[in-house]
Order: sequence, then C-alpha cells, then structure tokens
Amino acid sequence: MNTITLPLANVHCMNCVGKIRSALAPLPDCQIVNIDTKQITLTSDSPLKAIYQEIKSLGYQVGFNYQLPLSGLSCGRCVAKVENAFSQRDDIFSYTVTKQQADVTGALSEQTLTDLISSLGYQVVPEPTANTLTFSLSGLSCGRCVAKLTDKFNEAGNIEIIELDKTHTKLLTTHSASDVIAIITDAGYHAFKDPNTVVSNAAEENEETEPRLTVENSQSEAIKPTTNNVQQLLLSGMTCASCVASVEKAIKQVAGVKSVNVNLAERTALVAGSPNIEQVIQAVKDAGYGAEVSEDEQTRRQRQQEQNTQTFKTHLRNACIALSLGVPMMAWGVFGGSMMIDSTTSQLAWGFVGLITLLLLVTVGKDFYINSWKAFKHHRATMDTLVALGTGAAWLFSMLVVLKPDMFPTAARHVYFEATAMIIGLITLGHALEARARSQTSKALERLIDLQPQTAIVVENSIETERPLSDVKSEMILRLRPGAKAAVDGVVIEGNTYIDESMLTGEPLAVHKQTGDKVRAGTINQQGSLLFKAEHIGSDTMLARIIQLVRQAQSSKPALARLADTISSIFVPSVMIIAIVTAMVWYYFGPAPSSVYMLVAATTVLIIACPCALGLATPMSVTVGVGRAAELGILIRDAEAMQQAANIDTVVLDKTGTLTEGKPQVVSIHSYNNLSEEQLLQLTVSLEQGSEHPLANAIIQSAKQKGLTLSPVSDFAATAGMGVSGIVNAQSVMLGNEKLMGKHNIEISQVQDDFDRIAAQGATPVYLAQNNQLIGIIGISDPLRSDSLSAVKRMQDMGLTVVMLTGDSYKTAQVIANKLGINDVVADVLPDGKAAQIKQLQQQGKRVAMVGDGINDAPALALAEVGIAMGSGTDVAIESAQFTLMRHSLHGVADALELSKATLRNMKENLFGAFIYNSLGIPVAAGVLYPLTGALLSPVIAGAAMALSSITVVTNANRLRLFKPSYQPQATEEK
Repeated sequence: MNTITLPLANVHCMNCVGKIRSALAPLPDCQIVNIDTKQITLTSDSPLKAIYQEIKSLGYQVGFNYQLPLSGLSCGRCVAKVENAFSQRDDIFSYTVTKQQADVTGALSEQTLTDLISSLGYQVVPEPTANTLTFSLSGLSCGRCVAKLTDKFNEAGNIEIIELDKTHTKLLTTHSASDVIAIITDAGYHAFKDPNTVVSNAAEENEETEPRLTVENSQSEAIKPTTNNVQQLLLSGMTCASCVASVEKAIKQVAGVKSVNVNLAERTALVAGSPNIEQVIQAVKDAGYGAEVSEDEQTRRQRQQEQNTQTFKTHLRNACIALSLGVPMMAWGVFGGSMMIDSTTSQLAWGFVGLITLLLLVTVGKDFYINSWKAFKHHRATMDTLVALGTGAAWLFSMLVVLKPDMFPTAARHVYFEATAMIIGLITLGHALEARARSQTSKALERLIDLQPQTAIVVENSIETERPLSDVKSEMILRLRPGAKAAVDGVVIEGNTYIDESMLTGEPLAVHKQTGDKVRAGTINQQGSLLFKAEHIGSDTMLARIIQLVRQAQSSKPALARLADTISSIFVPSVMIIAIVTAMVWYYFGPAPSSVYMLVAATTVLIIACPCALGLATPMSVTVGVGRAAELGILIRDAEAMQQAANIDTVVLDKTGTLTEGKPQVVSIHSYNNLSEEQLLQLTVSLEQGSEHPLANAIIQSAKQKGLTLSPVSDFAATAGMGVSGIVNAQSVMLGNEKLMGKHNIEISQVQDDFDRIAAQGATPVYLAQNNQLIGIIGISDPLRSDSLSAVKRMQDMGLTVVMLTGDSYKTAQVIANKLGINDVVADVLPDGKAAQIKQLQQQGKRVAMVGDGINDAPALALAEVGIAMGSGTDVAIESAQFTLMRHSLHGVADALELSKATLRNMKENLFGAFIYNSLGIPVAAGVLYPLTGALLSPVIAGAAMALSSITVVTNANRLRLFKPSYQPQATEEK
C-alpha cells in the first residue's frame, strides 16, 4: 500500500473532516493516517481518482494544483495529445489544456508533470519575472466597469490585481506595460503608465507607452475639480455629428483631460479630469467653435435659455429674409416667368438679382461659409460644408450664365438664384424650429432645478431671518414653514409634519417626518412647522447630486450613438465624393444640356445629405429619456445602461429590503433551557448591540419594546453570511444560521421541527448558542411590501424571468416565493456568492438585471448587465448600480425597464429614419428616377427635406416626454 499526503481546500471545520472520513470509509484498502482542515495523509491501493471524486462530491478540493504556461502546441491535435496523456494517469485528477496553458490538479509533483509534458515533445515555459505596474485609468464610470476590467485581467492570465478602482490600478504581472494598456484599451477604457512604476529591467523602462498627461502651462490657474472631477462647458457653433467629433478630439488633446462627452442636443460638453479650463476653452475655439464655463446649474440654465432664445430669433429672422427673396423668385418661375438668359435686358435684370442674392449669402448665409472655411482649415467637412458647396455652386453657375451666356448652349442658360435663396431660407428655418424643439428636451431637468428655493429661513438666537441660499452653512438651524420647500438637506430637531417627496422619489404618498428624520432639499412641507439642522448644502444635497447624475447620463453615449458617430465621421466626405461622381456621370453621359443636369444633380446631392438628423438621433432620445426617468424617481448612471436594460430577459431580486419592507420583526422565541423568553431575548440583544445587520435591528427593537437592559459584550465578531459571536456575562454566545452552528459543531437536529414551523410562516429562524450548546431559536419576519406581488406579476407579464436570491434558508425562501408566484429560487447564498449566481445565469445565456439594496449586493449589482439599487439613493447605491430607484417600490424596476425599451425603440426609430432618409434621398437626388420620371429632384425640395429630417428626429424624441408606465401608483395606496 502507498502512503500519500495531499492538500485540502474549502474544509472549514472538524464537521467537514468527519464528512470526509465517512465518505472514504467504504473504499477498499483505504486507510486515513491523519487528516485536518489543511491536508490528508492516507494509505491506499484504491485508485487515487476515486478518492478525489469522493472528496470533490462533498464540495471540497484535494490535490496539488498547477497552472503551467506551455509552448509548442500549435493546433487542436497537440492539445488532444496532451489531454490523452493526462487521462491515462491515475495521479492526475482533473485538467484543462489549451495551446497556451495546462491547469492540472493531481497527486504528482510539478517536476513530474513537467517531465511528462516534455516527453510529449512540448515545453513548459519558465515562469517570467513579475513586475509591479501602476496605471492611471479613465472611462470607468461605475462598479460594473471595474468588474468588466477585472474579468479582462483574469482572462489575460498572469495578472494579479493589487489595487483596482475607477481611476487607477496596481498590478503584479509578467506582461509588459504596453500589453496591459492594450488589454485595458480592448475593454473600452484608457490607461496611462505611472512614471513611478516598478520594473525589473531597463528595456521595460524604455518601452514606448502612451505619454502621461501633464499640464503644460503652469502659469494658468487650473480648475478646481468638482466632487467627481467633472466640468461642464456650454458650446456654440456646432451643427452636426461631425462637429461633435471635432470638439471631442480637440478637448481630448488638452493635458489633464481623462474623458469628454459632447451632447449635440444640448450643446454642452462634460470634461472629466483636472485640465486647465482656459486651455480647454482655447482648444475648442481653435477648432472653430465657441465654449464657456458653466459654473453651476442656475448659471447654465440661464445661459442656455439665452442661447436658445437668441438662436431661435436669429435663425427665424434670417429665414424670413431669405424666404422673402426666394419665394417671389420661385413663384415667378412656377407661374410662367422666364429664368433664362436670352437678352441683354435679362442679363441686367438677373445680374441685379444675383447681386441681391450675393448680399443674402454674405449676411444671412455667412455662417455656413465661415463654418465651412473653419472646417476646411482643420481638414474636416461638416453639414455647413455641404450647404456652402451646394448654394455656392448654384450661385456661381448662375452668375457665370449671366456674365458669359455665350459659353453655354441656349437650353443651358438657366439661372438658379431662387434655389440658393430658398435653400438658405429653408435650412435656416429648420434650424430655428429645431432650436425651439430642443429647448423642450430638458424640461424634466429644468423642473428639478426649479425645486430648490433660492432663500432659506435661518434661526439664530430665536430670531428668524430670510437669507439667500448662498449664505446657508452646514450646522445652521433652519425653519421650514407649511407649503415651503426645503432649501438644503438636514435632520429634524423639532416638530413633526408630512412632507411631499414625490418630486424626488416618485412616491405619491406624503412621508411623516419627526425628530431625527431626514429632510431633503426640494421637498415640500405640507402641514406643520419644522426646525431642522442643515447637513448637506450646495452641490452636496441629494437634489444637486441627482441633477448632476442626470446631466452626466444625458451626455453619455450608448453603443448605438457610437455607431452613429463612426458613420458620421465618414459621412460628409462620402457625400462629397458621391456628388463629384454624380456630376461626372451627368456631364459625360447625361442628355443635353449636360452642364445644367450636372449642376442640379450634384447640388441636390450635397443639399439633401444632412448629417444633422444622424447626429441628433441618439442624443435627443437619451436626453429626453433620462430626464423622464428622473421624473419617475429613476436615476440612470449612463445611456449605455438604458440600452442594456432594454434587452434584459431575467430579473434577479434580493429578498430582504427589496421584496420585503426591510423592517424585520421578532415573531417567535423558542427556549431550550431554563431561560425565559425575556432572558433569552436579553442575552441575544446584548450580543447584537454591536451589529448593523437588519435582523439585529429587529431584535434590538423588540428588546426596547419590552424595556430590557443590555449587558456589555466583548470579543464581538461578525462572520459574513453566518452570524455573530461574542462574550456576554463571561459566557461565549453565538447567534446565526445553520452554517455558523455547523462550523462550531453545535448539534441542532433536535429542534428541526421548530425550525420548520418558523420557516413555514415565511420567517427567518436564527439559532442562539451558549458555550457551544444550543439554547434557543428566534423567528424574525420581514413582511412583504404591499406592492411586491403586483410588481412581480407585472414583470412576468412583460416576459421576464423573475429569480429570487437570498441568504435565507431554502424553506423560508420558498414560502416567500410561493406567496409571490416566483418559480426560480436561489437560497442559502453567502453575500460573496451572489455575484457567482449572477455569473452562472449569464453563462446560461441570460441577460440579467440584479435588484438589491446597493450595499451588501454591490458585487452582484456590478456584475449584472444592469444593476438596480432600491432605496433612497444613498452614495453607495448610486456608485454601485446603473439604476437607482428613489421610490422604494419594485414597480420602479418595471418602470425602468419599460422606459429603457421605449428609449431604445425611440433611438432606433430616429436612426432608422435618418438612415432611410439618406439611403433613399441621395440616390433620388443623384437622378436614379430620371429614366422613369424625366425630371430631377429640385435642390429647393432637397433643402426643405433636409430641414424636415432634423425637425422630425427632434419631434420624435420629444414623444418620450409623454411616456407613462403601464402601472400608475395611486395616492390612496398603502405605502
């Protein structure tokens, strides 16, 4: 018989050791010499694989694990050859082989395994020296981004993550810095190597990587970063998606900029990082556009309103001037007037009209030409380029006909001054109507801004004075009168009343407030008078944070927008090429007079191809959709989350605080020694006074109601997912679930009937042990929310698979699930195991939304396609989840998913309209219908269609403001 010693893993206690002994006992010729939680020594003639399988079936791991990098494996046959050799050895228990690595668990040494691989003709690559590399990161906006990058590092292999957050990472790796940057870039983020990175050789130090960003002009005053290091700029001069790309490119080149999002719909830019703001503004100006700092929401709102009003008035005035010239000329041609140059008189008359049209171009139409020239100097083309080329070509051709009519055949001596004027007039009118429609897109955000009053009543020395909000400081005492809005966040110190929080949470019922309760800025006091102490002021209030979050989400881009940006970047140059090809085809192959047909076709192609609609398609939908979500009490972190949420097919619901009220109560107490229920509860609450778990709060509240006194606790310890322990009255006390009892070998089988009765009521049974002896069970029930059943049914009716995930016992969880009609239940899960359950669902092809409280569910929220945090919008919830529900109702989850679907559908409608418009419009403008109709599309009609396309996109996006969820809460419902 052979004696062998093998390491063990996941063996936590002697109870586990006993299970292994029992499992191996039936094996013939197998005798355990020694076993503890770390290793097992045995003598056996039984196959080692059989021993491995028995131990693995209990959930434990046994054997040495090796991860060996390989070389020489070039194909699947090589892999199969190695796998076949491994399968024939009894001392290799399990293995995974790829062309790059072998992951092997067994009872052999690493050298034996290496020799085996070498005998097959392949090599084990010596482990390279690991280096510590540090990088600054940008583009990571939430916990999900961190989780995504973590997965990328794990997939790459040979990377140990020392530190990783949204702004930097520190890694121990054998990869080069450039390889790591490539991994990060492939994940969709940006990385810059820290100059203090520790490397092991000079070659690595000299390796070329992206330069670290530094501020070049130290004499300029750098901006003061906001709490999240984001600065907002108001932009001017942008007309299409090409302009967006140009502005983003210009800003990204400024030292200190980590990321930038430009919103064409709102003409704003959100700049993340710590750049010198003057350099950013100058970069935008150098690119041919305008920019100014938005100091705060009130200033931004005022300046944007001024800009929108001025833009609308300017465009409307210019449109009226252009159309007042173009319409009479067009009417002249339509009703039989000659537009041909056939005499000296017609030359003089149309020459005069041409000069008036030129005056129109240099006044009303000057912006098109100025902007196109700026774009040309920066080697780019925009919508203005197309308009300038089209109208300029029409005017030049017409003037050439007027000045040199003999150069053209008689039939070609036609002037197109009316087309130039009408195109300028119609496109400018379209811009005016678009500006008016765009001003409606941020109405939801404007209403949020309106919530915060500009003054507050400050109480000092019993004297009440009304002061500007800027004078209010933290710790000041404020008076909140009936009908007034709270100016800042604070805590009530005197009085009680009902406060309407619907503007923040979407909750229709007013909330009762009394001493110790929180008051949020922007909420309305309905009845009594309150005194409250200011805690968070200015940009630190909940309302300000919501406004900032909505603003950032409106400026973010989903994948569809990035697709549109990619197309837009090549769209205008492509149109110009199509126009040139069109002109050549008509000139060489078109009927006489070919020059006229060439001009009309090429000009119409240039005019009808409008990238405005393409550029506005997604940002308009995102802006309106995110704003409407805020009105419904749904905070959305970024537009990408909305696109993900629209495709969700599985919703995972945490039980406590999500399906339930989150306010547990003690419902039963069972004592198994001489202690009374009160004594048992007193011992329990004395232990739990150091815990912050919701179940602990239930026990503490029950003890307070009974007036029980607490004993001091020492050596308090909390074990995640199991329970707590400590010393109370010189006795060792433990309170927890079956896992905790099993860990300490405490017998609980004799109270199984009581456990089952408590669980059958939907309550959570908790064991209490003293000196390693079970002395009682406490049943704690967290009542279901009144709307959980209807919300779950609503989600199921939407075609979603609803899964309940909880750390409670399966029996308790099944009772709750039966009440709610939930068929899929995952119970008895530790907090760190929730993320694994999400990953398991994803591996099954599910697209998962995780709904939890945003604190202990943070890993699962981050890993899911969409994380939805319930509750009142705490900092942790907002950081962990893509969606935060201000209204504590599961109907908010369905609302969020319905709105996401509506927003994605709206984006697709806009993009489809823009693509179809150009896909059909450009060929028609080029003359593909000429063989059937015998006529070309008029440039004037093309100009009208171009303007109409943008207006259509903006109007369609604004339909989202009318979105109503399928379920409407009633003010009479019980909370």
